[in-house]
Amino acid sequence: MKPSYRILAGQKIVYRFISYFYTMNEPLAERVRPKQLEDFVSQDHLVGPRGALTKQIKKGMIPSLIFWGPPGTGKTSLAQIIALESKRPFFALSAINSGVKDVREVIEKARKSDGLFTTQNPILFIDEIHRFSKSQQDSLLAAVEKGWVTLIGATTENPSFEVIPALLSRCQVYVLNAFERKDLEHLLERAIKMDAFLKARKIQLKETEALIRLSGGDARKLLNILELIVISEDSKKVLITDKMVLEKVQKNTVLYDKTGEQHYDIISAFIKSIRGSDPNATVYWLARMIEGGEDIKFIARRMVISASEDIGLANPTALVIANATFQAVSSVGYPEARIILSQCAVYLATSPKSNASYLAIKNAQEMVKKTGDLSVPLPLRNAPTKLMKDLGYGEAYQYAHDYDQNFVDMEYLPEEISAEVFYQPGDNKREEAIRKFLEARWKGKYDY
Repeated sequence: MKPSYRILAGQKIVYRFISYFYTMNEPLAERVRPKQLEDFVSQDHLVGPRGALTKQIKKGMIPSLIFWGPPGTGKTSLAQIIALESKRPFFALSAINSGVKDVREVIEKARKSDGLFTTQNPILFIDEIHRFSKSQQDSLLAAVEKGWVTLIGATTENPSFEVIPALLSRCQVYVLNAFERKDLEHLLERAIKMDAFLKARKIQLKETEALIRLSGGDARKLLNILELIVISEDSKKVLITDKMVLEKVQKNTVLYDKTGEQHYDIISAFIKSIRGSDPNATVYWLARMIEGGEDIKFIARRMVISASEDIGLANPTALVIANATFQAVSSVGYPEARIILSQCAVYLATSPKSNASYLAIKNAQEMVKKTGDLSVPLPLRNAPTKLMKDLGYGEAYQYAHDYDQNFVDMEYLPEEISAEVFYQPGDNKREEAIRKFLEARWKGKYDY
């Protein structure tokens, strides 16, 4: 018996949305998920004709892997395709709601299935593996080491920080890149052509800018927004324009903004509030993340970045406090960690600001890309052998500590860019002192 829904005035769209999903069960992103390698979009560096994984997948010789990339870039789909292509049993866990007991139970099932369908070991896929604690990751080691399972982990966070070294050393890490615009447009067109529900609606995709912008590059979110738009239309013919998308999404945000989908929007608002020196907005967005169950290490890590990018040398202690916060919340956990996070967030928001160090490395990187591999000046080169010394390596180098005030006026940049200035001190008390120090030392070279 179908459940009944009370339809209030103005809630027809909501009713259609609920009724539709009651009958269809799976969201669009799941219905059009690629089932074979040929249907997989983007990531040519991994699964293209000369991709790093293409031959391994075709031969079924799959090592334990970790896929690292932004949300909605195909990590889960690729794991499922690997299992299908290699004809292996596939077991999946989500790190959000799985514990050590769940891991051990799945490993035991995988061991028992080994040999029933294939001579190769089963695949154990763990989504959001970065959310596993050390003990949970430890519970995987024996199974991976002894070959009971081939582990495929998916993470949006840097595995160097979030996966224990013992497990990381047993896995190959592959990076999935964010989708380009052409990839997202291809996904939209593919979904319209292959999904039975969308085909029946005669959809004309006139404009895609709003869809792509609202998705944030997340393919899953992109397809779910498309589905929401189509469901909310009365007519069987649907003309999709940017204006229409923005109007529909603004009216029905609650229908697709599920828990976690605002992940990047809210962290962006949080960091921008810190940068804008607004402690009230900062703690509000922090509270939104805490109440939504956001990973505390994710929040703390972003504050470490902000301490350097937005505060920098205007208050070097900010980086020390942010790093101490990361260490503290990692060991304390919720609910007490919220107090530590709040203390750090307010401290960063009320600190003087400077992005001078951030701009310095950005400017230097742009120069490297522009000028290529310029030669290191001979006086700055290392000369560990007699041949190198004979070639002039290290010759004429002046050791700063042998001079007055531990300073000597010599050139440290390649000759071709000797006039370039990458670091410009910020407009704050501490960097004003740095500015005067540099001007006094370099006598005109750094005349800011």
